[in-house]
Amino acid sequence: METLESLRRKLDGAEDLKTVVRTMKAVSAANINQYEMAVHALKDYYKTVALGFLVHFDTRKEKFFMKETEPTAKKEKLICAIVFGSDQGLVGQFNDSLTAFVSQSLHNLSGKKEIWAVGDRVQLLLSDIGFTAAKLFSVPNSVDAITPLVGDMLVQSQESIEAGTINEIYLFFNKPKNPSGYEPIMKQLVPLDEKWKQSFDEFQWPTHKIPQIAGGVEPTLKALIREYLFVSLFKASAESLVSENSSRLSAMERANKNIEELLYDLGLKYHQERQKAINEELFDVIAGFEALKNDSPSKKKNF
Repeated sequence: METLESLRRKLDGAEDLKTVVRTMKAVSAANINQYEMAVHALKDYYKTVALGFLVHFDTRKEKFFMKETEPTAKKEKLICAIVFGSDQGLVGQFNDSLTAFVSQSLHNLSGKKEIWAVGDRVQLLLSDIGFTAAKLFSVPNSVDAITPLVGDMLVQSQESIEAGTINEIYLFFNKPKNPSGYEPIMKQLVPLDEKWKQSFDEFQWPTHKIPQIAGGVEPTLKALIREYLFVSLFKASAESLVSENSSRLSAMERANKNIEELLYDLGLKYHQERQKAINEELFDVIAGFEALKNDSPSKKKNF
C-alpha cells in the first residue's frame, strides 16, 4: 500500500519530468524553425545552379556530364547508400521506419551495397538487419554544423568514385510532409546521367536574352556539379533534421499528455490517502472523546 510520502515523491518526480519534456518541446520547436529556414533558403540557390546547367545543356550536347564509373562485365556494381538518421532517441518511429525503407529499397537494387550512416541510432538498427555501416558520421546539432558534414562526405565520395570503389550513390532520409509528419524517400545522387538531366526540364531561363558561359566551359561545369552535389546533400541533411525534430516534438506532446494524466491520477490518490488519514485522526479523536464522556459518571459515583 502506497503512503502519503511515496505518493508525494512520485508527484514531485512527475513534475520534474514534465519540466524536462516542456524544455525539450521548446528546443525541438526552435530547431524545426532554423532547419526549415535553411531548406527554404536552398530553393533559390538550387534554382541558380539549375539555370547554370540549362546554359551548359544548350552549349554542350553531351549525353552525360560526369565521368561514368560503370563496372566491367566481370565486376559487380558498387552502390553506396547514405542514410540520414539520428544520434538521439525520443523520436518515435523516425529511425525504425527509415531503416525498413532502406532495407526494402536496397533489396530492389542489384549490386554490392555499402552503407554510410549519419547517426548512431540508425546505424545500430541497420546493423541489426544485416547492413553494417562502412562509415559513421555524427548528426549536425545546428545549421552551421551541416556544412562541415557535407564537405567531408563530398571529399570521401569523390575519392571513392575516383578509386572505382563506388559506382552509384543514393541518399535515404525522412522528408517533411504537409501538413505534418514525414516520409522516407530515396534520391539518386550519382551518376549524373540522362535521367538526372531531365529533372531540370521544369526550369526555364527567366529572360529572352541568350545566356553565355563566362570563362572556360569545363571549369564552369565542374563548379556547377560540385555545387549541385553540395546542395543535394545539404538539403537532405536539413530536411532529415526537420523531420527528426518534428518527430521528437510529437513524441514530447504525447509524453506531456501521459504525464498530465499520471499527475491527475497521482494527485487523486494523494488527496484520497490524505483525506483517509485525516478521517482516521478525526475518528480517533471522537472515539477518545466518547470514551472520556462515558467514564465521567462512573468516576463521580465512586466519590
